[in-house]
Amino acid sequence: MLTYRDAKRSDLEKITEIYNSTIASRLVTADTEPVSVESKVKWFEEHSPEKRPLWVVENESKDIVGWVSFQSFYGRPAYDATVEISIYLDAMQRGKGLGKQVLEYSITKAPEFGIKTILGFIFSHNEPSLKLFKHFGFEEWGNYPNIAILDGIERSLTILGKRIA
Repeated sequence: MLTYRDAKRSDLEKITEIYNSTIASRLVTADTEPVSVESKVKWFEEHSPEKRPLWVVENESKDIVGWVSFQSFYGRPAYDATVEISIYLDAMQRGKGLGKQVLEYSITKAPEFGIKTILGFIFSHNEPSLKLFKHFGFEEWGNYPNIAILDGIERSLTILGKRIA
């Protein structure tokens, strides 16, 4: 049983820890070195419970097992109903089906924030995430070939999209 709550500034250390735990895999983020809590403060403040939520995901024991955020797409008013979604799970929680629960919850809640389109920016070699999003009807809307270099290997970025309203 997962619960979701608006992230507080005091959660930022755990949010950053979870984010940093994904860097070494070279599957999830284009960051190549761990980031600091301080470097995430501006990003944190760009979220709001009313418009662009950042939720921490908790288990039955109220331990934070992940987080999910909606970020504005492209920063222009005409794109206000479109968001990029980011989902990150604690290393010990991956592969347990929690991603499905978090994505399903997010899709269900999105219309409450005036969201009509959700985008996922996923490395093309990240098969588990591509499979997860496609399970919920996301379609490939774009592909940027070989735009990232991770450990000397060129990687492509796939953009998946879903209209929800």
